[in-house]
Amino acid sequence: MTAYWCERAVLPGGVEDSVLVTVADGRITAVSVGAEQGTAIRLNGLVVPGLANCHSHAFHRALRGRTQTGRGTFWTWREQMYAVASKLTPDTYYRLARAVYGEMLLTGITAVGEFHYLHHAPGGSRYDDPNAMGEALIAAARDAGLRIALLDTCYVAGGIDQPLNEVQQRFSDGDVIGWASRVQELRGSDDVVIGAAAHSVRGVPADQLGAVASLLPAAPLHVHLSEQVAENEACLAAYGRTPTQVLDEAGFLSARTSAVHATHLTPVDIDRLGSSATYSCFCPTTERDLADGIGPSVALRAAGSSVTLGSDSHAVVDLFEEMRAVELDERLASRERGHWSAVELLTAATVDGHRSLGFRDAGVIEVGARADLVAVKTDSVRTAGTGASVETVVFAASGADVTDVVAGGTHQVAEGNHLKLDVGAELAAAIAEVT
Repeated sequence: MTAYWCERAVLPGGVEDSVLVTVADGRITAVSVGAEQGTAIRLNGLVVPGLANCHSHAFHRALRGRTQTGRGTFWTWREQMYAVASKLTPDTYYRLARAVYGEMLLTGITAVGEFHYLHHAPGGSRYDDPNAMGEALIAAARDAGLRIALLDTCYVAGGIDQPLNEVQQRFSDGDVIGWASRVQELRGSDDVVIGAAAHSVRGVPADQLGAVASLLPAAPLHVHLSEQVAENEACLAAYGRTPTQVLDEAGFLSARTSAVHATHLTPVDIDRLGSSATYSCFCPTTERDLADGIGPSVALRAAGSSVTLGSDSHAVVDLFEEMRAVELDERLASRERGHWSAVELLTAATVDGHRSLGFRDAGVIEVGARADLVAVKTDSVRTAGTGASVETVVFAASGADVTDVVAGGTHQVAEGNHLKLDVGAELAAAIAEVT
């Protein structure tokens, strides 16, 4: 049994001082307010639950600083992304992902949803273990110290009625039957959820979407949705319906589904996502970086779709930035302030995010929950004098203010340092291998 004493902590009922959290077997066994520190490990600042990064493409981290030059669109950026994708092997992907997950942990992320479609060798040939790339990601997450929902992604078309290009061959299992056969060999555990995903209505034909949705009926189900206007236009031309309508008619939308981006939606789309209780996963930094647009977060919430957050392409790994960006982007779109409270945004990054990844017992500091604790400095140059409140965390702090992270009861980050990895050195070495 281990005990952590929090100078100040965000509990379900609000912020409390002098909170003693007792942990055994990775779970919180007791929470006491107004307690003495005694022999407990001290966590200074404001302690929040572990954060859930609900949409990650780990290999995109190698693009940071390389794609922020010149002009272009999502589609020109994609060509640079494909160049990195063509170089990865199970070994290099493991090293890169371990470093990326280490970076996530340093910023308070204790669970990641890895949207995984880089399945095979270049040209589409199979590794001896058909799941070698997915297993590399699972091993990387474990070795870095966080939980993973491996969202194994079906990707069998190069676009609507378009063949796969050369790089996309390694993403594909041929059809949904081949994809399902491979996915069924993967095994989850307490720290690993095996989920399913369709890349998009571009990557999976409409007549195969239902099979993707039905493969793992109790597992998380994710999909890229309406990130680009061009995707909507192609879908309307081919099917006479929006991507959301196509997914709905295929039985894809439900309370276990996450629609990633959900940027360019009609009122009908918003209603269908809300009435099905589908999550909407916003990745504001990536959506800004790729010039995607601003999604209708307030309208989705009003319709019944809970918002979650992801760092997606990892132009920045900082869920504090993603939290406030939901509100700040909405202000830009509406020219009004005050759409999302700090508590609502923290809930999106914790409770709702973990639930969307299949970790329904995480994201809150209470008895029985997974013992994920993130200590945020309240006296840094960003947070000093702000009140040490939830507003401090959401609207002032950054990932650089995280000092300590406990994930599943294990102290993984202390005084701003990962206790097992030299994350900066590992990132530099891993990226050099693939660029």
